[in-house]
Amino acid sequence: MNTIVLAAQKGGCGKSTLAASLAVAAMQEGRSVRLIETDPQGTLWNWQQRRACSVPGVDVISDVVQLEQRLWIFSRQDVAVTIIDTASGISPLTNAAIRRADLCLIPVRPSIVDIEAVAPTLGTARASARSFAFILNYASNRGRRAGDAAAGLGDETAPDLGNVVAQPYIGTRVQHQDAFGKGLAVTEYAPTTESADEIRRLWQWVANRLNQTVPASARAATKAAPGQTARNPASIGKASLPHRFMDF
Repeated sequence: MNTIVLAAQKGGCGKSTLAASLAVAAMQEGRSVRLIETDPQGTLWNWQQRRACSVPGVDVISDVVQLEQRLWIFSRQDVAVTIIDTASGISPLTNAAIRRADLCLIPVRPSIVDIEAVAPTLGTARASARSFAFILNYASNRGRRAGDAAAGLGDETAPDLGNVVAQPYIGTRVQHQDAFGKGLAVTEYAPTTESADEIRRLWQWVANRLNQTVPASARAATKAAPGQTARNPASIGKASLPHRFMDF
């Protein structure tokens, strides 16, 4: 089983919509998918209640013990992919989800405010030695902003943009919100649109990244050596931003 976590310090970046969209795209590819909702707002749960079908199932989790138990159960069933939607900010539950992730996806809008806000989530992923990638969401197809944002995120994290910034960028289009409001994903609601094509390609990018990792469910549990001090995510600091972002 592969476990994907969508996490971000800042709200309004589209975590829940992306979680639902990726889950449905994986299902349409023939994979068994479960969603876990750790956000008290219950956005994914409400989305599932609007659906005409029971899949993908959404499990509401409120503490770390429940999360561990549910992932253990899923790993022994025929679940191929579990996608965890988290609340904004960093909490013990979000930290636990990131630690159990095969891939931590960090949605971010292409703005200086949003890019500055990724540091705590990025720090947690790095401190937990988890694979991560940014999803540029609500990106405009006009101007340089999305490209500059991607380059800035790459400057902070790795020289290979193709490895840390998911492709494609997800554009600002009303089909995503319209679909979500009806309990659908955009690949169900408007399957022939560019919005749906972007989500299918994004899922393929994510699936390719997952193929490069050993699933967390297959790894032996490890503990820090006695006396070893875990790296403090807060010590990683705020991402330094290239000068080009001053034009935002």
